[in-house]
This record gives sequence, C-alpha cells and structure tokens, in this order.
Amino acid sequence: MGFPDELKYTKEHEWARVMNGNEVRIGITDYAQKELGDIVFIDIPSAGTEVEQGNAFGVIESVKAVSDLYSPVTGKISSVNEKLQDAPELVNNDPYGEGWMLSVEMSDSSQLNSLMDTAAYTAYVEEVKKG
Repeated sequence: MGFPDELKYTKEHEWARVMNGNEVRIGITDYAQKELGDIVFIDIPSAGTEVEQGNAFGVIESVKAVSDLYSPVTGKISSVNEKLQDAPELVNNDPYGEGWMLSVEMSDSSQLNSLMDTAAYTAYVEEVKKG
C-alpha cells in the first residue's frame, strides 16, 4: 500500500485528511503500522480534549513496541473511532479507512502547510529505511 495523495503526513508517521472545512481525521500510515506489527491496544483521549500540533495525544501498543501518537494539528477532538477499543487490528487492516483514530477541529488550518505531501513523505520514508 502506498500513501494516498489527498493526505498530509508527519515525520512521526501520522496522516491527516481534511474532512470538511476545519475538521481533519487522523491515523497512522501504512508504513507505521507495518513497522509496529500486530497492534493490540490503542489509548486515545475522548472527544472534547484539546490536542496540540507535535505533542503526544495517545499511545499505541503492538506486539513489538509501545509508541506515542502525535497530533499533526492543534485543536479540539470532535470524535474518536470507538471501534478501535474492541478491534485495534483495524489499524493494521485498513490504516487509511476503518483504522482512523480521531477527528480534530483545527484551531489554525494553516498548520496543514507544515505537513508533508505524499511525495515528500515517500522520500522521507525512503531515507528512514536507509537508516
């Protein structure tokens, strides 16, 4: 699986999809889920919680590691993917669809300009793979 063109990406391997106006949906990339392996638990805050660009908003646990999740934008969580509580493997099976984690109402949509587009993220992942 590649990296969808309509998304923006962080160096921490989160993606952001603009849903409508000021709301973005957030998840982790296909590359990240493959590196983590089988995901067994996800801890994300509830709707209404404020998140800040570049700061950790939750934790993802796999059979290999426990990693922080970082917000690509600043704003208030408007919804959370409740399905992940019972089925965290959705992130492995469909990282850009059913495996989304949360939606955030951005307080400053210009922050999207600081994120990578598909070409930049693809090049970044190639650099990461080289070590």
